[in-house]
Amino acid sequence: MSMPRKSKGEHEPVVARLEVAGKRFEVLVNPDLAFDYKQGKEVNLEDLVISDAVYTDLRRGLRASPELLRKVFGTDDVVKIAAIIVRRGELQLTAEQRRALIEAKKRQIINYIARNAIDPKTKLPIPPARIEAAMEQARVGIDLYKSVEEQVPQIIRAISRIIPIKLAKALLKIVVPPEYSGRVSSVLAKLGEVKNMNWRTDGSLVAEIEIPAGLQQEVIDKLSKITQGNVDIKVVSVV
Repeated sequence: MSMPRKSKGEHEPVVARLEVAGKRFEVLVNPDLAFDYKQGKEVNLEDLVISDAVYTDLRRGLRASPELLRKVFGTDDVVKIAAIIVRRGELQLTAEQRRALIEAKKRQIINYIARNAIDPKTKLPIPPARIEAAMEQARVGIDLYKSVEEQVPQIIRAISRIIPIKLAKALLKIVVPPEYSGRVSSVLAKLGEVKNMNWRTDGSLVAEIEIPAGLQQEVIDKLSKITQGNVDIKVVSVV
């Protein structure tokens, strides 16, 4: 095993690890830059990577072959692959870094639930603060290495014992007068899934869009702003 390049900075390099298709891939990286990159910040990838290769077992010095790398990652470029491993895989972290990343993941989960869930009794969105309080009461654990979407169903089940909650979609019917119909039609697809869009002979627009149930008020506010309040919006269903 050849010696890795020295880390730029005071900290010793750490291992970043990712399992793909039953195979393990490891690289040595700068811990501070890897932490920043995992949080979505821009970093110099050349400085991020300390390894001279991608390994299947770094301790034993077993390198992944270029053929295997190209098959799994579509490239054998160490820097590009290391960036994927850091972003998607496990990273050795300090306690402080781990706390920060878990808190960031927790915020993402709370925001996702607030956007997509409702109180099934009132059909209204649930404030993020109430969701967070329920998560704390239910002692929900956050998995740093699972995606938000993977964790949400389990978390919903846990906090449903604390508060009434369910993931739902809302179907909105929108009627827009001719002077605003063009502008509204151009933004509907960005707000949700357009189910129907019909133009009346006078140029007005009638449309139906499906959105995450927690976004009802946000979508209504956006359409009201575009049309200066000249829009008729009805909630057809929440399921």
